Amino acid sequence: MRQVKIHTGVLLAAGLIAGLAGCGSSDNRRSGDGPPDADRPAAAAEPQRSGRQPQGAEIATVRGRRIAVHKQKGDGATWKTLSSPNEMGATRVFLVAAKDGEWLKVLLPIRPNGSTGWVRASDVKLSSTPHRVEIDPKAFTFTVFDGDKVARTGKVATGEGGTPTPAGRFYFTELVRPPNPNGDYGAYAFGLSGFSPTLKTFAGGPGQLAVHGTNKASALGGKVSHGCVRVGNDDITWMAKNLAIGTPVVVKK
Repeated sequence: MRQVKIHTGVLLAAGLIAGLAGCGSSDNRRSGDGPPDADRPAAAAEPQRSGRQPQGAEIATVRGRRIAVHKQKGDGATWKTLSSPNEMGATRVFLVAAKDGEWLKVLLPIRPNGSTGWVRASDVKLSSTPHRVEIDPKAFTFTVFDGDKVARTGKVATGEGGTPTPAGRFYFTELVRPPNPNGDYGAYAFGLSGFSPTLKTFAGGPGQLAVHGTNKASALGGKVSHGCVRVGNDDITWMAKNLAIGTPVVVKK
């Protein structure tokens, strides 16, 4: 089991915690509770290098301080330029969707959810992980797979009413550790590459989704958040120690 290391970036993780959609319940927001301060971004388990373990999802880690994203492979015109570290101080990663020679099709952490683009393979370092997370909003459960084997399962809470947790394929973009592991946000929070379909902004942030812990285990198994997925603190701690940034996360319909 890999130990979590504290990221040494200068950007505090409070920005991520504040901007995540659904990290607090509607009741908490109405009562005037604001987002807590957070510790610096923490580094999850590093992805295994390709070839060192059974092939799984491929993760592309940006080599430089920025990367050009193209709408089509071989296109000379840059569509978007993304920085690394990202806005939360974590090294920029993408989930690889396809490979074609010197080009990689990657899932992008932008709106609309599911957006993809092409990057040059020479601009990233490739690694792989056998893990993936599947979330079933109807059953209120998560399952972590290690290849074809089930590594861990547990209960979740999801978005309520007008702030649902959207279905789709996402990936972990960063990991932060709140200062109080017994607070509303639990022991850890993984940022996701997706965004709330109904909240364009949230607490000063872009409405980014997350998977995070909770201090209210009794709420697991229901719809209580603004869109984030909550899991038990033991589960999120296990994920933080075992799952790499870039791990795919599938939210079922």
